[in-house]
Amino acid sequence: MGGFFGVASRTDCTLELFYGVDYHSHLGTRRGGMATYGENGFNRAIHNIENSPFRTKFERDVEEMEGNLGIGCISDFEPQPLLIQSHLGSFAITTVGKINNLDDLLELVYEDGHTHFQEMSGGKVNATELVASLICKKSSIVEGIRYVQEIIDGSMTLLLMTKDGLYAARDRFGRTPLVVGHKPDAFCVSFESFAYINLGYTDFKELGPAEIVFITPDGVETVGAPQEEMKICSFLWVYYGYPTSSYEGVNVEEMRYKCGSMLAKRDGDSVHPDVVAGVPDSGIAHAIGYANESGIPYARPFIKYTPTWPRSFMPQNQSQRNLIARMKLIPVQALIENKKLLLIDDSIVRGTQLRETTEFLYHSGAKEVHVRPACPPLLYGCKYLNFSRSKSEMELITRRVIKEKEGEDCPQEVLDEYADPCSCKYVEMVEAIRRQQNFTTLRYHRLDDLTASIGIEPCRLCTYCFDGKE
Repeated sequence: MGGFFGVASRTDCTLELFYGVDYHSHLGTRRGGMATYGENGFNRAIHNIENSPFRTKFERDVEEMEGNLGIGCISDFEPQPLLIQSHLGSFAITTVGKINNLDDLLELVYEDGHTHFQEMSGGKVNATELVASLICKKSSIVEGIRYVQEIIDGSMTLLLMTKDGLYAARDRFGRTPLVVGHKPDAFCVSFESFAYINLGYTDFKELGPAEIVFITPDGVETVGAPQEEMKICSFLWVYYGYPTSSYEGVNVEEMRYKCGSMLAKRDGDSVHPDVVAGVPDSGIAHAIGYANESGIPYARPFIKYTPTWPRSFMPQNQSQRNLIARMKLIPVQALIENKKLLLIDDSIVRGTQLRETTEFLYHSGAKEVHVRPACPPLLYGCKYLNFSRSKSEMELITRRVIKEKEGEDCPQEVLDEYADPCSCKYVEMVEAIRRQQNFTTLRYHRLDDLTASIGIEPCRLCTYCFDGKE
């Protein structure tokens, strides 16, 4: 994933840029970057943030950088923003998205005479650099951005800063959000809508799918009209979005309360836990919604150790991630022993962490552990936003279970059955996962309930990871 923030102000914007970018730290784990433009031209800083917060790495840069224009990002992969010199002039650029046809696009630019790209570790090309090269194939920045939106298979939302202002462009199908804030003498643009509230900005506009705007301290001009079709990621509300954010007018925290409420309604009188608990942090609001609807007390049988383990600091290595997941959660023995617990987690991906948490609860004296994931079973790896680090769909616990039942190559029509909560295959899959994970009971959030929890027309939501429909 990743997130970004930009400012166009009549005065120096560096401090506001710093705090605005920092408010996106929950969206990425590897790189942070800031670029400004002022009297001394472009200035940029990029740091590794895998083992320390964004703020601690950029405090000195804030003192040294200056400018009335700025963009910055939190990134899971590429170092950015990048500074580019081209026939379109000099500019800085940062992106959020995923390019599925990267190799094809590289061939395209090589054929047209582009000679080289910087190579990152592992032989990868910086996707943001590729986007910049594609933009530069056209005769104007707006034309280049449109070209990028049309030619990329995946998703691409971007910020581009020239000496005159900022270009902000939302993904062609609006898979990720992009909002503009305003206060006297300044505008900002942000992935997360809450990131500018404490900086004194108020909501100005939310960009539509494929919309391109040009932002200066004096105003916001739409230079590329939005399109009607939208496929915003439904998982933003389930997990990635910060509780205070809203996308398409729907607040994340409120949606999670509704989600938990619907889970409770589906359970009815079928289970009788002593307490409802959310796996922190993303499961907490879902659990509160469940507790409010069911009347079962909400409790915290384990606490996340936030002083040194905030959510964003997770290494790429899976074995290290599993260890850190255990280190983060500290048990409250008095709330576990001899208790029937109902846990709500945002999702079950591989199943490793939740299984270990469940075993830990049993060893701590829990009588029962009922599990209610806040989204449907994940059957497909995300094609658009890199929200899962799974390198193969076979890392998903659902697909491993299906493989055991159906063999190596499962036809699409059979996968469709497994996605249908009313089918026998779905029931068998869920039961197999329950046994494998050693849960007392397991009930996933249904896809129709999930879309109802969000409240946006289902045709405007991306649910590919649940049903494989693009």
